[in-house]
Amino acid sequence: MKLWRLLIVIVTLSVGFASYAANPSFADFDRRAKLGYHLNVVFFGASLTWSANASDQSQTSYRAVMQNYLEAKYPKAHFKCFDAAIGGTGSQLGVFRLNRDVLRRNPDLVFLDFAANDDIYSDNPESLASYESIVRRIIVDGNCPVVLMIFPFGWDADSKKFDSMKRRTAILNLAKVYNAPVGDAIKLVTERIEKKEVTNAQIWPFDQVHPGDLGYKNFADAALVGYNDGVARQLKCAAPAKMVYSDKYMKNTRVRISSLTPLPEGWVATHPSLVAAWHDGLMSRWLDDVAYASNRRTVINADKKKEVFPQKCGRVKAMVNGEMVMLFGEEGVNGGKYHVYVDGKIVNYTPWGWKTTTDLFSTGFVAGTRQHATVIVPNLDPKTDHLLEIEPVFDDTKEQELKIESICVAGGKATVTAVK
Repeated sequence: MKLWRLLIVIVTLSVGFASYAANPSFADFDRRAKLGYHLNVVFFGASLTWSANASDQSQTSYRAVMQNYLEAKYPKAHFKCFDAAIGGTGSQLGVFRLNRDVLRRNPDLVFLDFAANDDIYSDNPESLASYESIVRRIIVDGNCPVVLMIFPFGWDADSKKFDSMKRRTAILNLAKVYNAPVGDAIKLVTERIEKKEVTNAQIWPFDQVHPGDLGYKNFADAALVGYNDGVARQLKCAAPAKMVYSDKYMKNTRVRISSLTPLPEGWVATHPSLVAAWHDGLMSRWLDDVAYASNRRTVINADKKKEVFPQKCGRVKAMVNGEMVMLFGEEGVNGGKYHVYVDGKIVNYTPWGWKTTTDLFSTGFVAGTRQHATVIVPNLDPKTDHLLEIEPVFDDTKEQELKIESICVAGGKATVTAVK
């Protein structure tokens, strides 16, 4: 190629990239798709995004159906779609997964879930702040347009309940503030049920939480409505100068415990589990490693036979600065319990579904391996550093273990450092 032609190609590509990078717009995504660009699409959320109860997640999930819609609409484009869904999790964990599981994919378009798992009937400002920070960072840090998805459980498909769905109202408001379209599956599915085009039992044939294939087809229809609305109105996502909710989650960090060397007695760094209770709980997909502690130590003796001995495990210690602290790791059939101390004082909390508090955090799960994501402290004083300690509490009558990947901190300086 002659030099002048090469220069024209470089300048043209540079101008095209610059206009896109500075402008996360649906019109520009539509233009690039029509021209046949390679485009990355990320589906970020929980089990409804993964599509639990679909007969084949690679073919009949809402993600797969939406990918089919995009490929049919843009036959020249080359789409690469990423599943970034972990069942049973909300936007507070999502804050600490955003970099690793979404932004590093260099997304050109994101479909964002979490409305159901954050509780569609709640306007809790804490989880709304974490949700808004994800929306804001996708737009600002990712330079990427985003569709805000609102998924229902079976009992939500009732128009008489719409006024009580405080989170749906909040998300619709955030969509206006950030100039983003909404894939409102609650509205679409409810209208189709009330018009008798489909029944609740047909959408949710197995349980009232996760729909079947027809349900996920309807969810994808809502996603397409949201996307097409963004294109038709040529929406340009934009972050307002002031956030609607607290900016606490805008500053955050996720630090692997394995990096806080040296690890205490009885702890080693190892790989995450390669099996799971369900596919979106396969922690090797979501964790880079785990800090592993066990009350049993296996030794190969001189006769090349395995011998198992009891062992004690020390406390993981770190200095943290922030307002909110959570731990992210694994739960499993051999999962043990642990205490957490902040500045020498034991932490008490109320587990999900409990009416009383406890000082024991548990990583046990009878059905196999899944995520362990627990808010430890929601309201630390960010004006000072705090000593965080994780103490294994094992039942010595049987083999137990802890597998924790990271300490996650939001607000304040959002720092985690080793204690020497």
